[in-house]
Amino acid sequence: MSAMGAMPQLLVALAFGYLLGSIPFGLLLTRLAGLGDIRGIGSGNIGATNVLRTGNKLLAAATLLGDALKGTVAVLIAARWGEAAALAAALGAFLGHLFPVWLGFKGGKGVATFIGCLIGLNPWAALVFAVVWLAIAFLSRYSSLAALVASAATPAALYALGSRPAAVVFILLAVLLWIRHRANIARLVSGQESRIGSKG
Repeated sequence: MSAMGAMPQLLVALAFGYLLGSIPFGLLLTRLAGLGDIRGIGSGNIGATNVLRTGNKLLAAATLLGDALKGTVAVLIAARWGEAAALAAALGAFLGHLFPVWLGFKGGKGVATFIGCLIGLNPWAALVFAVVWLAIAFLSRYSSLAALVASAATPAALYALGSRPAAVVFILLAVLLWIRHRANIARLVSGQESRIGSKG
């Protein structure tokens, strides 16, 4: 199929991924649990880390799972049209999570959706992400630093595994993830970032 002929499918995959990615599980689950609007708690973020600040670990785990699965599901369904469509869906899902139209384009930071998309596209690269994340988190006890390093390593892992188009797409996703973590980066540099297990 020519590039022009494939364009409608790619646009549909992108839009489908965006719609799935824009589902704000953190906001929906906390409201269903009677905890109010998660955007008024802690950092105001709709992701699992901020949901954990409510003290409900089960709800945070459910948010993490939902945010990851929406990326995986988008990729696996779009993959029926080929790798390019799967990558378009991954990009759409990630953008949907970061910039959901329903919330005035103010979404999460994207780590769970990043790994969810990666699982759907290349489980081996997802394993590399997980190993790097665990190693950095264990050594530094900074969750944000672990996510930043693991996301930066992902394009290289994809390239080494032969998924060059995916490597290009995940360079863009990693850049967006770093931009969304700019406040965390500033706190890491100043030594004010909270460590894993700390109450601060």
